[in-house]
Amino acid sequence: MFEKILIANRGEIALRIHRACREMGIKTVAVHSTADADAMHVRLADEFVCIGPPNPKESYLNIPALISAAEITGADAVHPGYGFLSENARFAEIVEAHEIAFIGPTPEHIRLMGDKIAAKKTMRDLGVPVVPGFEGNLEDMDVARKEAGAIGYPVLAKAAAGGGGRGMKVIKSEDQLEELLTQARNEAMHAFGDDTMYMEKYLPSPRHIEVQVFGDGKGEAIHLGERDCSLQRRHQKVLEEAPSPALNANQRNAIGERAAKAVAGLGYRGAGTIEFLYQDGEFYFIEMNTRLQVEHPVTEAITRIDLVREQIRIASGAPLSLSQKDVRFAGHAVECRINAEDPRTFRPTPGNVTDYHPPGGLGVRVDSGLYQGYRVPPYYDSLIAKLVVHGRNRNECLMRLRRCLEEFVIGGISTTIPLHAALVDDPEFIDGDYTIHWLEQNLERLVGD
Repeated sequence: MFEKILIANRGEIALRIHRACREMGIKTVAVHSTADADAMHVRLADEFVCIGPPNPKESYLNIPALISAAEITGADAVHPGYGFLSENARFAEIVEAHEIAFIGPTPEHIRLMGDKIAAKKTMRDLGVPVVPGFEGNLEDMDVARKEAGAIGYPVLAKAAAGGGGRGMKVIKSEDQLEELLTQARNEAMHAFGDDTMYMEKYLPSPRHIEVQVFGDGKGEAIHLGERDCSLQRRHQKVLEEAPSPALNANQRNAIGERAAKAVAGLGYRGAGTIEFLYQDGEFYFIEMNTRLQVEHPVTEAITRIDLVREQIRIASGAPLSLSQKDVRFAGHAVECRINAEDPRTFRPTPGNVTDYHPPGGLGVRVDSGLYQGYRVPPYYDSLIAKLVVHGRNRNECLMRLRRCLEEFVIGGISTTIPLHAALVDDPEFIDGDYTIHWLEQNLERLVGD
């Protein structure tokens, strides 16, 4: 087992990883930019290293600085968390080249699944259903017109190196094709340095269902059930729940087993998430995330399995700690992403936290690095807390969630707590009747102008 782990991240996920390490008797090294010198994970870590100024390119994305921090502190492993360099195959290669363990998949699997075209082909070959489409590069406009016509409008143009909705355009008719495809290609080049595009059939009213998987890197794999991540704004998840209110037991078992079989076939190592669009009783693979997800706590709540601990164990060479028959699901869990944003305009609202009172009680978890007097910096993602609530069933969970949102106090800055409070009072959400488009279609009704 590792003796010291460098946490190559910040915010609530850095604190989450620190806590798992401490419970395993592993020392931690926090890295931080000058803007994060007073962050909670820095205060609690055994050691900390400043790796640069606030700009992420000069700190949290600075590979030489991270490697130097690991070497000077004697860390024998690096946990990348999510975001930043967590799905950067080159970073994983460099970490391992310095004889430091990378707590995540192999660089080869990160690279494979980071290429959305290659990932789709691989999953189809492993028996996973995929969205109908054209998997070649759409460099030639004549080819694009032909393939879009064959697929049938509307179609979805997507960046092969994409994520987070960037480099993605819905094209409803042929007269929009050239303009929107060019826009998507330009966005992809700006965001990812790669303008390779592919095309899929656009599904008008799907849900976003993802399956949590774990592999030991030696051909064994399990799944830990699904999460419903359909409540999204601009392709960014807002609230997640597990299990999905849209699936029955047979459906969730079938897609879970198929996902685990595919991961075993890959010889995949560590945690991963296979994401699907689900519509009319059918699942369609869209991508695989080769890292820990923001929403992993809802899976932990219904399985009582520490996903970060399992990541660390597998990276150290240990086998999976349980088999599929050992996985038990209990109750229902919801995670609300609390952002430092205006709940109506969604503009970021960095600043001083004058008051902080998280909710508590049975079945309540808050993952956050906030404290009274902390200053939320303006340089990073606006996620500042995750409220995770568990109940014996979905109704109990939502009642508990409503109470927690009433108790949650974050003073001095605007947050998205009012949006979540409106959501849990909405009849359609309470009924579980929503798709990936529902939130954007109902935002004005929920939070007003």
